Amino acid sequence: MNLSDKIGWKTAAGLVIANMIGTGVFTSLGFQVAESQNTWSIILLWVIGGVMALMGAMVYAELGTHFKKSGGDYIFLSRTLNPAVGYLYAWISLTLGFPAPVAIAAMAMVQYWQPLVGEMWSLSLGVISIMMMSVFHSYSVQQSGTVQNILTTIKILFVFALIGIGAYFASTLESSSFDYTASWTDEIWKPGFAVSLIYVFYAYTGWNSAAYIIEEIEEPRKNLPKALISATLLVMLVYVLLQLIFLKHASIAQLSGKVQVATLAFGNLFGTQGVFWVSLFIGIQLIATISGYTWVGPRITQAMAKEFKLWGPLAKTNSRGIPVRAIWFNTGMSFLLMSTGSFEMVLLYVGFVLQMMGAFTIFSSLLVKKVEGFKSPFKPWLQIIYLIFTLWVMFFMLYDRPKESAIGIGIVLIGYIIYLFDKKNITESAT
Repeated sequence: MNLSDKIGWKTAAGLVIANMIGTGVFTSLGFQVAESQNTWSIILLWVIGGVMALMGAMVYAELGTHFKKSGGDYIFLSRTLNPAVGYLYAWISLTLGFPAPVAIAAMAMVQYWQPLVGEMWSLSLGVISIMMMSVFHSYSVQQSGTVQNILTTIKILFVFALIGIGAYFASTLESSSFDYTASWTDEIWKPGFAVSLIYVFYAYTGWNSAAYIIEEIEEPRKNLPKALISATLLVMLVYVLLQLIFLKHASIAQLSGKVQVATLAFGNLFGTQGVFWVSLFIGIQLIATISGYTWVGPRITQAMAKEFKLWGPLAKTNSRGIPVRAIWFNTGMSFLLMSTGSFEMVLLYVGFVLQMMGAFTIFSSLLVKKVEGFKSPFKPWLQIIYLIFTLWVMFFMLYDRPKESAIGIGIVLIGYIIYLFDKKNITESAT
């Protein structure tokens, strides 16, 4: 790949921001306040998620600059733990990890746009958005970068406009949703708080995006850590501020169990006109999320396809090195997921599986003794804290949501069975 086909750290950071700021931040609060109503509890959820994402970003920067190959977790896990673990991650990425965020973003888009254009048109626009992004990312890295930069700029301007407008105008609620009492000290020990973290962790999903396309980044040793860490810090600030804005302008009763929390808040503030504009732009900014995952996800599929015969056809690229077949396979999986399961169910079992596989990757960094590239600070304590916290959340997820957890584990087991029958391509894996 020529240098002209590579991207700088700002575009890489934009990709991370676009993948992170998407569905979760505009849909999670309604599920969280069903379990935790104290404002400190809500803030703590998003700060914990941000700190975990930041720790993960540092570790992934270390792994990415050490292995220097696109493919992210598949490369990291295959080269440190076992090819079977890497295969499982690629399987999860193929079936859930990247198609699911695309599907969930499109499902959220449908829900936000449905009051504007009707159910049939909103569904059609969701499908068209996925198709358009697949077309845009099937040509070249340069075109992908241009499209992503434009969409990410729109996204960032929109979320800061929401924060600014929400902070400027006074609340119209009769009684405030803010609760700064000491009740948070009881809430954080309940299973519902741990389950709420699954929503938060899902909202932060994407902090590792740039690590998947490291071969497409200029000077990755310098630019990958800069992109991952700066983007994660910015997103954490945005997330906390947005939750406070939503709580300022919508009651707990209104928000509880609802997906469209942003339109509820700004509908209270500006009426139907506010609902129209917020719904419109949330749908538009979700296209940036769809674009980001459409760009990144197929790189993992391609990395596995190069080394295993069953998926070999998906490794084929165009003249500019773009894995076109993998892109369209992931697109097909996104459409499949859109047609199965509710929004909340898909989000929970996908979040559970991604958290589990992410823990394996964080652990794998402990096995890299002579790091070549960026070195994560405070090693091994960052990794240990991340792993302990992840195990705590997963335990409560299994306890409180056994059905969704079982679906996630079942998908992993299917991947392992396929691995046992698949054959490794020795020639490719040795290169």
